Amino acid sequence: MGIRFQVLKEDSVTLARTGIIETPHGSFETPVFMPVGTQATVKTVTPEEVVECGGKIILSNAFHLELRPGSELIRDLGGLHRFMHWDRPILTDSGGYQIMSLSPLVKINDTGIHFKSYLDGRELFFTPEEVIRIEENLGSDIMMPLDECIPYPSSKEKTRSALDRTINWLLRSIKMKKRDDQALFGIIQGGMYNDLRMEAMERVASLDVDGIAIGGLSVGEPKELMYSILECIMPYAPKDKPRYLMGVGTPLSLVEGVIRGIDMFDCIFPTRLARHGGVFTNEGRFIVTNAEFTSDSRPIDESCSCYTCKNFSRAYIRHLFKAQEALGPRLTTIHNLHYILHLMERIRESIRKDRIMELREEITYYYRKELSV
Repeated sequence: MGIRFQVLKEDSVTLARTGIIETPHGSFETPVFMPVGTQATVKTVTPEEVVECGGKIILSNAFHLELRPGSELIRDLGGLHRFMHWDRPILTDSGGYQIMSLSPLVKINDTGIHFKSYLDGRELFFTPEEVIRIEENLGSDIMMPLDECIPYPSSKEKTRSALDRTINWLLRSIKMKKRDDQALFGIIQGGMYNDLRMEAMERVASLDVDGIAIGGLSVGEPKELMYSILECIMPYAPKDKPRYLMGVGTPLSLVEGVIRGIDMFDCIFPTRLARHGGVFTNEGRFIVTNAEFTSDSRPIDESCSCYTCKNFSRAYIRHLFKAQEALGPRLTTIHNLHYILHLMERIRESIRKDRIMELREEITYYYRKELSV
């Protein structure tokens, strides 16, 4: 079995819906946020702490894990789940975006991607087939194929080329895939061009893939442009397959994505923000290291039930950061993960009760500054 997906409830006004995805390592409800464990770890926290925060599935990166320690080593040690002590579902990203970010060290053609390792300068060559081999070694539950990620803005000619190459690579990935216990999603590219996005959706939806991933958004474009692209293509996404918006994870973007039909999200932002002292709350976000919190005895969020908020004050957490103690980023990471994963619970409950637009209004009020980010 790869995965099984079932829609449980559709909102009466928007494209929002709840569902359940079953995998060989357990099931999870959608809409879902996947904490990012790029290097086989969610930075600063243990797997048990991710579970305590509400984590059901995490994302790891095949590109980084192939460079270090190597997918064959992970395979020989029992696979990624055993290697990182995580017995729940894992999605692996191919690393296409990360490879492209190495430019000008990258050379791309229809065969694959030539690049130099950022670790030791080795000359490497990734093909769609090689990426599938790596991900099958890792044994993740859901695999992302190699795709060509382009910067924003890009010309229509360059965007067309990346779209065609991404779909050709997907066809090769489908042919290469051998394991029946792993799912493979197809990635929709097309930049900021509605007609190319629509074409990509039609072409990918016609293929034998287990889900649809929307790539190439949240790459620097205005949020409203991202939302307009989703409004254009999501009504035409297959209803019987999960839909994954790659690289999105701010509170307002999660709600806005859900009402446009997205089922799955991931993003490094909540944990990266935490490591720099930034925290989400039910009344917006702030920086806990600011001087105004020097003697503040309140928890980060008085309405939060996470380990951090039940035990520590803003003043103490600020002190930890100022003293460069590792516990500081750990505590803020635990809080931000709890906040985001609890927000997804609230989103699912609001869909079940046909109140998603009420929740959207609340989150917009407290996170409206995101609209200009």
